[in-house]
Amino acid sequence: MTAPRMAHTLRENIERLSARAERQAEHAPVGDRIADAITRFAGSMRFVALHALLFGGWIAWNLGVIPGLAPFDPTFVVLAMGASVEAIFLSTFVLISQNRMAAAADRRGDLDLHISLLTEHELTRLAGMIERMAQKMGVSTDPEIDEIKRDVSPEEVLDALDEKSSN
Repeated sequence: MTAPRMAHTLRENIERLSARAERQAEHAPVGDRIADAITRFAGSMRFVALHALLFGGWIAWNLGVIPGLAPFDPTFVVLAMGASVEAIFLSTFVLISQNRMAAAADRRGDLDLHISLLTEHELTRLAGMIERMAQKMGVSTDPEIDEIKRDVSPEEVLDALDEKSSN
């Protein structure tokens, strides 16, 4: 059994969205690109392995376990300070990346809402058109057609959701 082919419009939309994402990535500020690169690396197993080796080696060296190497940080104060500074910078880079991703998610959410509202408006108009056609043909309509033909007010929906969540 062969998989159904993807609709031409869907393929075009995927291409457009991919091209837009590439353009946005190319035009992102240098600081954002650096923060994203650091965050990507910090979230990888290579980062974990590198730190395991680095910290393990540091600890072994300063415990005097490695013959011929004199401890230089026997109380691990320098290691702790370095790890703390690294944590401060890493958390800042992660926050920068998260803020950018949140802004992108907000834009996608706004787009989704606009498309949903447009779709709802168009379907409402179609319901009215179908009702008129049914009346001309003498076909009975759904008793809920009057409700279906009403535009949904986003403000009313948000108010109802706010009221529900505050109770």
